Amino acid sequence: MKKIEATIPLSKLNEVQDALEIIGIDEMTVCEVKGFSRQNRHREIYRGQEHTINFLPMAKIDLVVADQNADAAVKVLIRSARTGATGDGKVLISDVKEASYGLSV
Repeated sequence: MKKIEATIPLSKLNEVQDALEIIGIDEMTVCEVKGFSRQNRHREIYRGQEHTINFLPMAKIDLVVADQNADAAVKVLIRSARTGATGDGKVLISDVKEASYGLSV
């Protein structure tokens, strides 16, 4: 199994979810996060005050998929999340040795 962690623009979350469902991936964990990379810091006016924005809102998606589905999932994820702008995000892939599903008490 592979764990795929992707940080994507928050605005692309629904598009990514729909694209992954088409290839049969319908389980994921999503968190709203903030991040920055090579994009330039920019200034915004809020309540008459100028503020430098260092962090951009992003979505972090965690998926665990079978080895044979990992390449397809990564390709679909990248294609559906890409905006072409600097700071589109990152995709990390790691091996999962063991997983438990359906935790109950």
